[in-house]
Amino acid sequence: MKNNTIDDLRQAYLDTPIPDELEWSVRNGLSDARKQQQQKRLRIQLQRTIGVAASLLLLLTLTLNTSPAFASALSEVPVVRHVVRVLTLREYHFEENGYHAALSAPEIEGLNNKDLELALNDKYATELKTLYMEFVEGMKEIEENGGGHLGVTSGYEVKTDTERLLTIGRYVEIIVGSSSTVYRYDNIDKIEETFITLPSLFTGDDYVHVISESIKSQMIAAHEADPDMIYWVEGIGEEPSMQLFETIDPNQNFYLTEDHQLVISFDKYEVAPGYMGMIEFTIPSELLQNLLVSDVYVR
Repeated sequence: MKNNTIDDLRQAYLDTPIPDELEWSVRNGLSDARKQQQQKRLRIQLQRTIGVAASLLLLLTLTLNTSPAFASALSEVPVVRHVVRVLTLREYHFEENGYHAALSAPEIEGLNNKDLELALNDKYATELKTLYMEFVEGMKEIEENGGGHLGVTSGYEVKTDTERLLTIGRYVEIIVGSSSTVYRYDNIDKIEETFITLPSLFTGDDYVHVISESIKSQMIAAHEADPDMIYWVEGIGEEPSMQLFETIDPNQNFYLTEDHQLVISFDKYEVAPGYMGMIEFTIPSELLQNLLVSDVYVR
């Protein structure tokens, strides 16, 4: 693993083309997750680890070939006269002296809309490269400050796969003393071959209020049923330093289920203490019926 110098590996890596735009920056995702944490020590450690960009994952084996293990388990779904499939684009692994990385990204094949297919695959490759660089520099900075531990894991899962819908979830978990997790979903209409956003499901912006109120009600009900279920919402889990949940973002992270349910997702530490992990809320479809563009996706 140390046959190449860091400078050689750095140059080889930086020579890899990178798209001009990054739709979902892993750097920003990790930074946002870090800001949600109320544990001062973890926040400081993450700031030191994620704030730079270029040296440790250069020590990884640059095997950019498709993973046979994932390829053998790829998801194939028939669409009109062709097959859409998801397999691993590339994988990086590193394990040494308290530092661990296991990174992978998906690749979509079989869409007739090649612009969409290329845009998604470019995004996934860029996300992986960005995370690669972040881990490299994070490990380097920790070493310069006396050493320590750092673990980063990224991957994906095919969350929904029907004749029409393909939902791919990508996650990043970073461990520095404690852990922070970021999750993002892409929802794709395989028949229309379009990218589904949360606003595109609705005729206006009233959905933001309706969904937010449903989530607040579910938080309170869950806490009343189990006091250990704590959320940062008015009425429970209130602390002076906590920013209480008021409303979702109009482009809040979400996915669509096989039975046409809308699920809103929050990252770890986003609306609750870390022990609650990543949090999801299924929104009752009857609350959304009068707001939807159609019942193709949610019903």
